[in-house]
Amino acid sequence: MGPGRMGKRTIVGVGLSATVLLTGCAGSQVTASPTSGSAPAPTVTTASPTASTESPVPSEKPVPTEDSPPGDIPDNIAFVRYRSRDGGFSITAPEGWSRTTSKHGVNFTDKLNTVQVSWAAASSAPTVKSAHADEVPLLQQTVRAFSLTSVKLATLPAGPAVLISYQDNSEPNRVTGKQYRQDVLRYELFHAGMQVDVTLLSPVGADNVDPWRIVTESFTWA
Repeated sequence: MGPGRMGKRTIVGVGLSATVLLTGCAGSQVTASPTSGSAPAPTVTTASPTASTESPVPSEKPVPTEDSPPGDIPDNIAFVRYRSRDGGFSITAPEGWSRTTSKHGVNFTDKLNTVQVSWAAASSAPTVKSAHADEVPLLQQTVRAFSLTSVKLATLPAGPAVLISYQDNSEPNRVTGKQYRQDVLRYELFHAGMQVDVTLLSPVGADNVDPWRIVTESFTWA
C-alpha cells in the first residue's frame, strides 16, 4: 500500500499513547465489561501517531542483540478476539495485553512484544514488486536502524498476503534509554478496497513462532 497506488502513505500503529487492558472481545471503540462490584472499565481513547512514525528517524546503528531477551510469550496464554468495524476485520490478541487505538490502527503490547494492526483504503492489492518499490523505502526512512530480511508472498486463512520481514531498533525506554534489537513480521492483506497491515514485533532471539502463528491465522475479514 504505497504511494504508487493511493498517494500519500503513512505507517500507522506505533507511538500510540492511550492504553486499556484487553480482557475480552472488543470492537474498535468497545471497552471490557466490569465484573460485579468492580470499578468501571477504563475507556478506550484514541491517539494520533507520534511524529517519529511519519517523519524520517535519526540515523543510528543496530543495537546489540540480547543473549536471553525477556520476550518469550507464555505457551499457555489465552487469546481474545478484537473486531474493528472501521477496518472490516477481526483478529485475536493475547489476553491481558494493553491496547492502544488511533483512527486507523490498534496496538496490543506486553513488555517487549507488540501486535500492530493498521488499515487504509487502497485501490489494489499489494505485491512483492510494490512492496519493494513503495513500502521498503518508506520503512528505511521511518524505522530505526532498519535492515531488510526478505519480501515474499504468504498465504493465510484470510487469503494471500505480502510478508515483509526485517529487523529494527526498538524505541528507547523512556526512563533508561535502553533499546532492543527486534524481529519484525509485517503482513499486508487486501480485500474489497481495504488494505490491512498486521505487524508483529519481538526481541531478536525470542521464541514466539507459535503465538504469532495463532495471531496471523486468526485474522478474518468482516
